[in-house]
Amino acid sequence: MYSTDCWNLFNLSYKKVILLLLIIGAALQVDAQRAKGNYNFLSFESKPYYFGITLGTNNSTFRVFKSDKFILNDSIRIIEDVKGPGFNLGIVSNLKIGNYFDFRFLPTLSFTEKTISYTPTATRENPRTRTLEQVLVQMPFHIRYKSAPFNDVRVFVIAGVKYDFDVANENRTRQANELVKIASSDFSGEFGVGVQIFFPYFIFSPEIKISQGLGNSLIYDNRLLESTVLEKVLSRTFTVSFHFEG
Repeated sequence: MYSTDCWNLFNLSYKKVILLLLIIGAALQVDAQRAKGNYNFLSFESKPYYFGITLGTNNSTFRVFKSDKFILNDSIRIIEDVKGPGFNLGIVSNLKIGNYFDFRFLPTLSFTEKTISYTPTATRENPRTRTLEQVLVQMPFHIRYKSAPFNDVRVFVIAGVKYDFDVANENRTRQANELVKIASSDFSGEFGVGVQIFFPYFIFSPEIKISQGLGNSLIYDNRLLESTVLEKVLSRTFTVSFHFEG
């Protein structure tokens, strides 16, 4: 599975990623304290817009809601969502709106893995899993609010919406008619926090973000028991991103 292989290549857990963020932030803050000023920030202050790249890792899942037929069925005892790893690669476009706000557009290619686990009523049977590996073209639009700079560092919060389109959905649906079907497109609300660290030639911005699907992604199929016991399915993603802008 491509996303699992890529995750093994990175060989990072989310706790390690967050710890790495804290260590990098602390080290750069010490360096900024030595500088005692916003010298690097001043070189970017006059720019009305700038661009960059973003790299990140994600942890995705489906939030499943059971239907009334789940109570009546005698084959499936438990339905659970299972988180899966992935990674992102994208482009950053940033437009300043005054001194403290930005409008951001970050087209991204995202590889995700989401799994739904069905535990049978019969105790001797092993749980059945339905894993969905997605290749998503994402179109996030964010408004970012930034604090006043201090020693070339700014804290920020973001909020916005995102449109996802799964480019692998059509082929997967044709090849696997027995699987629960998920819509190829989705809208999500997003919010997150991060830090801008100004260097002489670029801005480094580590960011943590949560995405919550706004619409039902389930394509109902009355021929599949795994589908009929579900009322709706919402996507949810936790992302750690590293933006390099300038």
